[in-house]
Amino acid sequence: MRGLASWTVRRLLLGAAQTAAVVLLVFALTEALPGDAAVALAGDQPDPERIAAIRKAMHLDRPAHERLLEWAGGLPHGDFGTSLVSGRPVSTYITDGFGPTLLLASLTVVLLVPAGVGLGVLAARHEGRFVDRFVSSVTLGAYAVPEFAFGVLLTTVFALRLGWLPPTAVGYGTDLTAHPAALVLPVLVLLSRPVCSLARLVRAGMIDALASPYVAQARRYGVPGARVRYGHALPNAVAPAAQQLARTVDWLLCGVIVVEALYVIPGLGTVLMNAVAERDVPVVQGLAVVFGVTTVVLNLGADLVARRFAPRSEVAA
Repeated sequence: MRGLASWTVRRLLLGAAQTAAVVLLVFALTEALPGDAAVALAGDQPDPERIAAIRKAMHLDRPAHERLLEWAGGLPHGDFGTSLVSGRPVSTYITDGFGPTLLLASLTVVLLVPAGVGLGVLAARHEGRFVDRFVSSVTLGAYAVPEFAFGVLLTTVFALRLGWLPPTAVGYGTDLTAHPAALVLPVLVLLSRPVCSLARLVRAGMIDALASPYVAQARRYGVPGARVRYGHALPNAVAPAAQQLARTVDWLLCGVIVVEALYVIPGLGTVLMNAVAERDVPVVQGLAVVFGVTTVVLNLGADLVARRFAPRSEVAA
């Protein structure tokens, strides 16, 4: 327990350092962007006095380190700055887009875990036989199809040809729970690749665990096969799968831009695309910080899960 506590403290300190690095990197990259936001906001025929007034109002006339300290100081309090285009707080953009993205991510993960783990265990139990070859071939083929192509195919068949599902979420707003049919195609597209990678990881981990000496010893002691598979082999296969799942959740929460754009879902990916198109630097900065911190937190959680189920592996995400 003492070793686990010290390891956890080290990982938390590392996570804090990574978060600070994310904040610095985001500010530095946005500062290095070409062009001038004040000129862009001044219109097609900018007047020098108007540009100067906009720069002063946006505090762009202040040194970069002062603006960094002011911006970073507000982040712990949820103050991500103010949009250059609308004048609204950046936090409102994040909260508005977080709901649809979180809903899509939650539904995808709820279906992903049983489907990916179940397929992986099924393939491992029939290693080398028809079921294993079939599951491996289908998951490999599905993983090779890009999300955009798969989404277009599903939309063409189930929305345009058969008319069973709506092709986009246009007109539904951010309350997608009231229109579950609009979520079916996006969730299927989001599931297509993660379920394949998770199933293959679980399959490989289960095969390695079932071939290990401690499993053979458990079988010699007469431990039932189901308990060997699910009580001893599966937890060791979960360690790398947990880290893959963390990366998948990170990918989902950080806004799957292609899927949200294809189905016109007003999530974080759509907010980011609009901010980039409008050169709204504070919104881009705020979203980048949220995405970076989410990645750090999820990877930390995945490391803790991996350490809990397979303490000897010490695999870092």
